[in-house]
Amino acid sequence: MSLTFPAGARFDDRGLLVAVAQDWATGTVLMIAFMDRQALERTVETGEAHFWSRSRLRLWHKGETSGAVLEVERLQLDCDGDTVLLSVRPKGPTCHLGRRSCFAEPAILADQLQATLESRREVRPEGSYTAELLSGGLAVICRKVGEEATEVILAAHQDDRQQLVAEVADLWFHTLLLLVSEGLKVDDVLGELAARVGRPRRPTQP
Repeated sequence: MSLTFPAGARFDDRGLLVAVAQDWATGTVLMIAFMDRQALERTVETGEAHFWSRSRLRLWHKGETSGAVLEVERLQLDCDGDTVLLSVRPKGPTCHLGRRSCFAEPAILADQLQATLESRREVRPEGSYTAELLSGGLAVICRKVGEEATEVILAAHQDDRQQLVAEVADLWFHTLLLLVSEGLKVDDVLGELAARVGRPRRPTQP
């Protein structure tokens, strides 16, 4: 995807604007840094995030030593033009501490739910519904996914929109639990969906 220099960018008296890097697939904020005009131009030219390092006073190509670059899908300015949002595909941990994000605690619902389910997988407190399903193993979880999928179909044929929403929420929860039980993340599914954007549809079988 080709990028264009965002018109209306307003650099401060130091020649900088705030840059927020957000995972394109999940919406997770990965890091916040600064860009000068050259960093923004290099980002547009290369498709990979470049920033201005205030501590080293030089242009900084994110991932230049680690290889964990940020491939930029889209750039957009906020309403004042002094902050740029980078929608990115991270190629590895973004934080220098080896974490996915520079913000340690999960901040969006999907990340919070993922963290809770992973915790239940490791520590299974007495009386926890989730822990009970995990202890039952793959067959039990898959059966629940099948049951919830059936409930969604039945709800779709009823004149009750709230019931349909509730049943879809149940299905999503149990499907995410299935992913976690298999060592996967919601990010893996969202990443797959993101990769399909713009991809030609599969031909139908005769």
